Amino acid sequence: MSGAHAPAVVFDAVTVRYADSPAPALRSASFVVEEGELAVVAGRTGAGKSTLLGAVNGTVPHFTGGHLSGRVTVAGLDTRTHRPRDLADVVGVVRQDPLAGFVTDTVEEELAYTLEQLAVAPTAMRRRVEEVLDVLGIADLRDAPLSDLSGGQQQRVAIGSVLTAGPRVLVLDEPTSALDPAGAEEVLATLSRLVHDLGLTVVVSEHRLERIVGLADHLLLVHDDGTVTDGEPAALLATAPLAPPVVHLGRWAGWDPLPLTVRAARREARDLRTALETSTPPPGPAVPAPPAAAPVLLEGLGISVRHGDVTAVDGIDLGLAGGEVVALMGRNGSGKSSLLWALHGTGPRSAGAVEVRAGDTTVDPSRESPAQRRRHVGLVPQSAGDLLYLATVDAECRQADHEARAPAGTARGHLDRLAPGIPGDRHPRDLSEGQRLALVVAVQLTAAPDVLLLDEPTRGLDYPAKEALTRLLRRLAEDGAAVLVATHDVEFAAGVADRAVVMAGGAVVADGRARDVLCDSPAFAPQVAKVLSPQRLLTVAEVRRAFAAPPSADGARDLGGAGGGAGGSAPYPVLGGRR
Repeated sequence: MSGAHAPAVVFDAVTVRYADSPAPALRSASFVVEEGELAVVAGRTGAGKSTLLGAVNGTVPHFTGGHLSGRVTVAGLDTRTHRPRDLADVVGVVRQDPLAGFVTDTVEEELAYTLEQLAVAPTAMRRRVEEVLDVLGIADLRDAPLSDLSGGQQQRVAIGSVLTAGPRVLVLDEPTSALDPAGAEEVLATLSRLVHDLGLTVVVSEHRLERIVGLADHLLLVHDDGTVTDGEPAALLATAPLAPPVVHLGRWAGWDPLPLTVRAARREARDLRTALETSTPPPGPAVPAPPAAAPVLLEGLGISVRHGDVTAVDGIDLGLAGGEVVALMGRNGSGKSSLLWALHGTGPRSAGAVEVRAGDTTVDPSRESPAQRRRHVGLVPQSAGDLLYLATVDAECRQADHEARAPAGTARGHLDRLAPGIPGDRHPRDLSEGQRLALVVAVQLTAAPDVLLLDEPTRGLDYPAKEALTRLLRRLAEDGAAVLVATHDVEFAAGVADRAVVMAGGAVVADGRARDVLCDSPAFAPQVAKVLSPQRLLTVAEVRRAFAAPPSADGARDLGGAGGGAGGSAPYPVLGGRR
């Protein structure tokens, strides 16, 4: 089959097995992605999605090791005989963290770098760079330092750096996982334009299907046993265990055809919205009164953080009461991470004070030793694996018990509740993203802090894993802890948070009940809120409760507390994937 007329990507009975692995990462995978399709790869954390993507350009197994049987062809080229360097101008690969992959300083230099490696003539190089700048809409950024760009802009530059080579297939591994909703929309709009205007084939892995499935032509579901099911998205999602909230809402409501976008679902939801007008209670006050017995466990007053000439946090006051989960939201660069580290006491603080309740007194965590601080406030950073430095899971758990002076087995017990079945002799770097997160959370919980801070904890997590994390954080709050979660994941925030705080330019621009803050924001509203507006509902679980609850004397139904996850036709399973 000649490359000119071959499908873009063909997997023919592909099985991939890594050394010392008890089961194949991929098992007898066979599918075809045609030219000009946008194919989405979905599956549980650790199911084998990254292995599938790596096999497209031959990095699996040429660079990763392991054994690949069967056959992978890209544009008619067999990856068994064409190594990744031979496919550099056929397949472009964009990783999760664009900044980590940049090798130059400015946008234009980064776009030209690939062409320099391919020994493209200067005149052709100039033309290609200009074309890519125009196609991606970043011509005004040509001289901008890469480190000054927003997350969405950096991701578009990363896409551009591989587009200059003129590939026929573009492979992306969770390109929106670190982006706020607006940045994610920029990147996905770019991918859609590349498919529809240039005829490129795009294969993209994504956990947040609500962001991309409405754009997809083709869905590849990687199952836990390594097998792959492929087909038209709506047909597969009708029964798939992994599905975005709008699909779960459509399943529950019995809509046919099943909507994949807010636009399609809103058209189907006219009768549902009418029924809900008399079924749901009116919204409560913007900020509910905290329980009388709920103490303020952490309070920041006038917190400011400066990084050189940049003010990341500008005089913020923020209190966290026991028993509440607070979602900290805002665009990339709004100051969320800087605020979290300042509250924890390990990050810089230019001005202000932080007090954490410690028994009958209060302490400033920045003035405590790491061991003392750990007992009062825990922090799970964005790159959770950075806190893991020992050779095995069991060693990390034993060290956590030792540092917290906790009974032996405490950390392992937390881990087994979060992610059961992780082998104790496994190296932390060999765990899936969700499993690493579970291990770090278990380490932090071993010290039993009253305050837990988490920075983008859902990066790399699938829907079931996020449901398990939601249950964990709600359970911590019910036990009296205060939880602050910085997140771009609006669906996660809708399911877990009592209160939402939105930052912009280093300042707080909204602070109130999660239902009100999220429903009133076009950027941070979850899918259910958009579909059912003006009804102020956040999750499918709330919709189900609205119709299951008996009406009160005035005809309204009690929805219960905030949160509740995505809901759907079946409950989600358990999270599986420092100090």
